[in-house]
Amino acid sequence: MHIGLNAHLLALEETYRGAGINWYIHNLLTHLPRVDRDNRYTAFIGDGRFTSSGLALKLSRLPTSRPVVRIFWEQVVQPFALQKERVDLLHALAFVTPLLSPCPAVVTIYDLSFLLYPESFKRFKRFYLGLFTRLSARRARRIIAISKSTKRDVVRLLGVPPEKVEVIYCGIDEAFRPLAEDQVAAFRSKRGLPERFILFVGTIEPRKNLTTLLEAYAVFRRDVRDQEIGNRKSEIENLHLVIGGAKGWFYEDVFARVEELGLEGQVMFPGYIPVSELPLWYNAAELFVYPSLYEGFGLPPLEAMACGTPVVTANTSSLPEVVGEAGLTVDPLDVEGLAEAMRRVLDDEALRQEMRKRGLQRAKGFSWTKTAQETVQVYRRAMECEDV
Repeated sequence: MHIGLNAHLLALEETYRGAGINWYIHNLLTHLPRVDRDNRYTAFIGDGRFTSSGLALKLSRLPTSRPVVRIFWEQVVQPFALQKERVDLLHALAFVTPLLSPCPAVVTIYDLSFLLYPESFKRFKRFYLGLFTRLSARRARRIIAISKSTKRDVVRLLGVPPEKVEVIYCGIDEAFRPLAEDQVAAFRSKRGLPERFILFVGTIEPRKNLTTLLEAYAVFRRDVRDQEIGNRKSEIENLHLVIGGAKGWFYEDVFARVEELGLEGQVMFPGYIPVSELPLWYNAAELFVYPSLYEGFGLPPLEAMACGTPVVTANTSSLPEVVGEAGLTVDPLDVEGLAEAMRRVLDDEALRQEMRKRGLQRAKGFSWTKTAQETVQVYRRAMECEDV
């Protein structure tokens, strides 16, 4: 087969566009040619900085980093490009296929946040994704969902048969692993980080529920200060909170909440964290907290576990699937419950070591090689079946 990959959302830049979906696309483009020697691949891209020796690259002359231009390319230019390259099967790597596709298609759907949390999206983006994802899901031969939670949402909200939706989990890069103490100490010194801190990594946007995290952190500090908690009371009370990630949309409330809670000296915002540095940040943290309201998969908790860092996360959407029994899960809107989970982990050395052990074991079950192999199997099944 000649398989076309719409990778126009690939962005090699240090902004919020360089996280999440981008990481999935980058790893799939990298690993598909390694695991599949039978088929031929052509990736349609808009960022000329990406290079690969394993697949053909077709760089658009259009500035598809601009959403309106990308939509024009997807719906108008792409059908002609697929026909010109004689593509047998298209994999739309992010939600939408062209309505007039000259070949069968597979589409990856990461989550349906634009339907479940429409207030977090600008009106045009919400309209486009809502309408065209629905149409694409119905026309595609196969749908790849990155978690069972996303599959349930796709079946329920988009009205497609469950047998058409295949669950393929994201992977974890080998760079995410426990690092030597001296290496981590040198990084902490270089970045001017406190000796111990609580970490969050993700785009600063409403869905990440950061205002609740800030409120829980304030309660955590109050509770530690007011109670007799272990022999590390002063140490725990002085733990800083580090929120690493680029500014997404509607981020102003997060910074305003820091001021309202009087936490200016305790909360750090280092901005976007390059992928190459992420393992060091996870290793340097004493606890990773991720109270997101909704995730299609949730890579950061998995990355943190792979680095041996205890994880507290939400008990909603896909996050329990990711952490399993290795992390603590709580209601993301329960401020007191989140604060108590943080205190519980930070005050109990035995619990932290047990969570570290379980997290490392859990992370071993995820790899991008496995993701790519399972994706190739979906391509084969898509070509063997008729349109649904």
